[in-house]
Amino acid sequence: MRHGKKNNHLGRKEGHRKALLKNLSIALITHKRINTTLAKAKVLRVHLEPLITKSKSNTMHNRRVVFSYLQDKEAIKELFGPIAEKVADRPGGYLRIIKTGFRRGDGAEMGMIEFVDFNTTYVKPGADGEAKKKRTRRGGKKADTSAVAATSGAPVATKSNETASSEEE
Repeated sequence: MRHGKKNNHLGRKEGHRKALLKNLSIALITHKRINTTLAKAKVLRVHLEPLITKSKSNTMHNRRVVFSYLQDKEAIKELFGPIAEKVADRPGGYLRIIKTGFRRGDGAEMGMIEFVDFNTTYVKPGADGEAKKKRTRRGGKKADTSAVAATSGAPVATKSNETASSEEE
């Protein structure tokens, strides 16, 4: 039983899992966006976000700590350079996972994981500032005022009626 085990082991031993997360992290840092299974993407987000937080303060200690996880000099340069500049004012939530459907071969749920600040085209629905109108089933189209007045039997004030009443006076 897996009581109290909080992280997803992804069906791998510890060494294989660490190597997988290291390779996925390096690929995500260099390409800014990767497609993988949803389970791997969720584990990768938990693994990589603390490293991105460490990259915000460019000290030798933080570089060495992050290098102990990644073991790739080019990824470290990229992480402490352009990525750290973009995420400097963000308090967390550096990565976004978007579900992309199911893999054709085995039906695994796939997802795209990407840096939030590097994708300028994706905007969440309803996040553009204006509130979406709530749709209701009642009411339909708004009725014309002349049609409403004609059904109620009340006189309708139109342009011709107004001119006729002003001529009578």
